[in-house]
Amino acid sequence: MTQNLQQKIKPQLTLLLLAVSFFTRIPVRLPAEISAEQLNQSSRYFAVVGLMVGILCSLIYAASVEYLPKEIAVLIAMAASLLVTGAFHEDGWADVWDGFGGGWSIEQKLNIMKDSRLGTYGAAALFIILFLKYQSLMAFASPLIALILANTLSRVVATSLIYDMSYVSLDATSKVKPLAQHLSNTSLMALFATGLIVSLWFLPLGECILLFVILFIFRALLAFWFNKQLSGYTGDCLGAAQQSSEIVIYLTLLVFGYGDVMLSTSSGVIS
Repeated sequence: MTQNLQQKIKPQLTLLLLAVSFFTRIPVRLPAEISAEQLNQSSRYFAVVGLMVGILCSLIYAASVEYLPKEIAVLIAMAASLLVTGAFHEDGWADVWDGFGGGWSIEQKLNIMKDSRLGTYGAAALFIILFLKYQSLMAFASPLIALILANTLSRVVATSLIYDMSYVSLDATSKVKPLAQHLSNTSLMALFATGLIVSLWFLPLGECILLFVILFIFRALLAFWFNKQLSGYTGDCLGAAQQSSEIVIYLTLLVFGYGDVMLSTSSGVIS
């Protein structure tokens, strides 16, 4: 019985570690060979990786704010996120704005997005997103729960785009590809289940439903934008989706009234 359980858990653990290895700088040990199917299946754990990042940033903030001003503690938490992810999503956000802002044809946009240099559109967009993130986190009496929710749910939104959008190949030799190019029904359900469990843990049911409706609408807008610009998505688009969704979540929580009070970690009500 125990052996059968281990045989079932081990492949899933490999998929989780694979997701961690791609989206963070955390060193993990993986099998010598990873199949394309495993790459696709690991997408079910992208939200779990977001949960891990959110918890880590929250812990670092909680430790920092005990000894430092809140402004500095927030910056340290943001820096921790950049370090642990290698600014992976922020890079995609900047590349998307450089490409969409500087290119006319799809080919031009994709070529600009491949370029490792940062342009004016990308630099401006990067400044805006980081400043918005900082100001939003500062508006919370305590950003601990907001960090966990936003890091988790934003990856649900971004990853779900793989399910019903076409991947746009940059070129035959490009190495800039998303980890997964296919999202199965099982992986999609696992992804949503992770986001739902985390949301219900921290938010009342009504606010949880409203937040999901807002994110569903925002996801539709992102899909429309990417399809209009590229007729599909790239890995950079997923990074941009994650970053923008994170901001939408912070702003939504502030609209809900959590800006002047702390979120309860147990009952999901204002304490």
